[in-house]
Amino acid sequence: MASSASRFPKTSDAPGEQFEPRQTATSEDYTPDPAKSLQLSPARQRLVDDIIALYSCQPTVERVNRYTPDCVYDDQFVYANDRYKMAGQWFALPKLFKASINESYQVIRSDDEMIQFKNKQSWTFRLIPKTATITGLVSLSLDPTTKDSDFMQIKYHKDQANDKDYSHEGLGFSFKKWQADNVVKHMDAPELKEFEQDKNAAKEHVRKYGTGTEGAAPKKDFTT
Repeated sequence: MASSASRFPKTSDAPGEQFEPRQTATSEDYTPDPAKSLQLSPARQRLVDDIIALYSCQPTVERVNRYTPDCVYDDQFVYANDRYKMAGQWFALPKLFKASINESYQVIRSDDEMIQFKNKQSWTFRLIPKTATITGLVSLSLDPTTKDSDFMQIKYHKDQANDKDYSHEGLGFSFKKWQADNVVKHMDAPELKEFEQDKNAAKEHVRKYGTGTEGAAPKKDFTT
């Protein structure tokens, strides 16, 4: 997929909030086709491998360091606006899920601003004998300073499971942010100490978008 016109800051000093990709889709079907996946450089492939490993309940300090201290993680259930809160989410996953298996993924964009891929992940819960398979669109906005390095980092990680973008408003968002703000306070993973200083990372107020419909989130065709 061709890159859109540049909208993100060119400096890593800008907080993670400024690197949010806004997009709605023509379809909520994000089923990946690995045969159509874009080829990545070795450094970019290692980044994607680390993110897939995090989704697969394999968190490590090095993998969490794939994010900048002021990063934002934004999905259906979580809005974490620094690396400390986000680390709490990744290290909590093995406590919530017995297993998480990556079924397949398809890289659909790779340029100076972003790596984007369709992802299919199967989650098996610990407390109930049930497995849920979910497809989503994962957008990784790249840190300008490290985008060409051997160890690339992420400024904004967005995971969308349907054709809508997030409004960052209402009770649903309040729960997403409350969850990220509070889960980390009750985690005892020793690895989190590596990221405690990130609580003071530069950040901005949450950007709100009303309904989050087209205009604030331009419509794109991700079916090809």
